[in-house]
Amino acid sequence: MKKTLLLSAAASAMLMAGGDIAPVVQEEAPAPAEFLIFNNIYAKGEIRPRYEYVDADNGKGDANAYTNRLTLGIGADFMQIDGLSIYLEGTNVMGSGDFDSLSASDSNAGLYQVVADPDQTRITQAYMDYKFSDTLIRVGRQGVNLDNQRFVGTVDWRQMPQTYDAAAIINNSIENLSLMAAYVWRVNTVFDADTTKNVGSDFDTNSVLLHAAYTFMPELTLTAYDYIIEDYADTYGIAATGKIGMGGATISYRAEYAHQADPTNGDRLDINGNILNVDADYYNLQATANISGFLVGAQYEVLGAGDKVGDPAFGTPLATLHAHNGWADMFLTTPDDGLVDFNGMIGYKADWFGLAKVVYHDFSADRGSADYGTEWDAIYKNKIPGVKGLSGMLKASWFNSDNVNYVDTTKVWVMLDYKFSTK
Repeated sequence: MKKTLLLSAAASAMLMAGGDIAPVVQEEAPAPAEFLIFNNIYAKGEIRPRYEYVDADNGKGDANAYTNRLTLGIGADFMQIDGLSIYLEGTNVMGSGDFDSLSASDSNAGLYQVVADPDQTRITQAYMDYKFSDTLIRVGRQGVNLDNQRFVGTVDWRQMPQTYDAAAIINNSIENLSLMAAYVWRVNTVFDADTTKNVGSDFDTNSVLLHAAYTFMPELTLTAYDYIIEDYADTYGIAATGKIGMGGATISYRAEYAHQADPTNGDRLDINGNILNVDADYYNLQATANISGFLVGAQYEVLGAGDKVGDPAFGTPLATLHAHNGWADMFLTTPDDGLVDFNGMIGYKADWFGLAKVVYHDFSADRGSADYGTEWDAIYKNKIPGVKGLSGMLKASWFNSDNVNYVDTTKVWVMLDYKFSTK
């Protein structure tokens, strides 16, 4: 009875004081964060219209090709897992004009000079990345450019790039050392299956790419590699590169040797199915001096003939070939007696001016005394002011030869290139 009176009194006192009696309410737990499959989404792309003119003394009509590359890509972090991301990219190539695109459906086939940019649309990249510590693992369709792309590249000069279906791992956990290993099961060349002849359309493969580079100092980086291409060759080599300051000049150099041997996974066969013996060497000595923007350079490059007559010469089937041995593309395959390319370059480069240069090539055989011809190349390219990501280029090539296996060829290009990214 006393307890009841005390509780009533306490309640009356609280009410008189303006208090209130209310049930205890538990605080609500915070809502769980929303799970997103894709985070940090970004997009990027490229629009690259180009005019290409080709005149060759082979009896075919001059090519006047108007082509365009349209590339759209999208990437994102994936599944909210640290280091996991994906990227998807598609490319469309369309053209018009008088030229042989090497497409089986091209009504101009055989009538005009070749401009190897057939109409096509494909998924050019589709890969997943996983990054942890100093390691990157990438699986799927991807672009691969190694060093100067002499052996492995994306052939980005053509409107449809070359990509690789591969699994790759890159590690940089040791200071100044970069290691890369990749297994390639398919090469997607610049051509699709709808080509008029075997010019390197997509092919399945079981190839391994191994690459290691160690930077001792800015003046010296040593790179070792082994590219094991199924049914073609095992190519291994070493290169020394660097930049050396001498007074007011900076000299960039490359000294390289490689050997090509029989493939370790398959046999290389000739057109009659006979096994070929692969045994050829590669040499490259190259230097460029930059003196307050003025450029002077020279290169001596040898793709050697086979050890014996009839053996294959040194070849680079996965290279960005247009970047080497002249822009007229006369040596996309190495002649049977090998190729020696001695060239010199002069030019000028500055942020406000862009890049202008002229290159002279002298081509000859590695075995024997055959003279293949000479070539002049010229280029000017620069950013176009007022539009971020837009650049322009003028480019030309003049090849001349008295060799019965080659014809005089002139090529001219005018190109715009617009790239954008939201990343």
